[in-house]
Amino acid sequence: MYGLKSLSIFFPFFNDEGTVERSIEEAYRYGSRVTSDLEVIAIHGGASRDKTFEKLLIEKKKHPDLKIVDKHKNKEGYAVIKYGFKHATKDWVFYTDGDLQYHLNDLIKLIQKQREKQADIVNGYRIARRDSFLRVLFGSMYRFLSKHIFYLPITDLTCDFRLIKRSFLKKLSLESTSSSILLELIKSLEKKGATFAQVQVKHYPRSYGSSSYNVVSLVKERLVGDLRVWVRLLADRNKGNSKR
Repeated sequence: MYGLKSLSIFFPFFNDEGTVERSIEEAYRYGSRVTSDLEVIAIHGGASRDKTFEKLLIEKKKHPDLKIVDKHKNKEGYAVIKYGFKHATKDWVFYTDGDLQYHLNDLIKLIQKQREKQADIVNGYRIARRDSFLRVLFGSMYRFLSKHIFYLPITDLTCDFRLIKRSFLKKLSLESTSSSILLELIKSLEKKGATFAQVQVKHYPRSYGSSSYNVVSLVKERLVGDLRVWVRLLADRNKGNSKR
């Protein structure tokens, strides 16, 4: 059996009423197969317009140990994931989106790869992305450009199917307030000396709702946000070099 000593699983949920139950149930089902010390965390990542929070409370009744982090006043968009990292307490942290475009049965692939490579971070990457044409087009362009402009150690930065050793997360102080937190996360982990591996995972069409980002807002946020993160990271690196 490919297992972990302990594992935290978390999801950010926002307008995800239709996927809350299955996400939480799958976290317990598949998580319990890979560790005997499991922690499941649900982040209410904004002022949902549906019954996302009510669904989370129902899951809490079924699973009293479920941790709910209520960030209904969140104004940082996808950067809300940093609160998942903050509240996780186990040796390893796995997170994915709460919209069920990934399946948790692929978690075992990440754990197998971690064992094989002894990596500190294992990231999924998508071969076939199941989104609208414009999102797939922009995603492919962004995937190529970000890999080569930012010298990323992984292929698919925006594939949020990630297993991370928590000892490295404890070294970070993430500042981003947008989806550009993904660039900050990966480059900061790399700077701390973390080793990376990656494995192919399946991507599925949405079964409920729609993304809170349209393509225009996403392009604008990534262009501005990633540039800010990159400038800050370069400034930190130059500051560190000047002290040597």
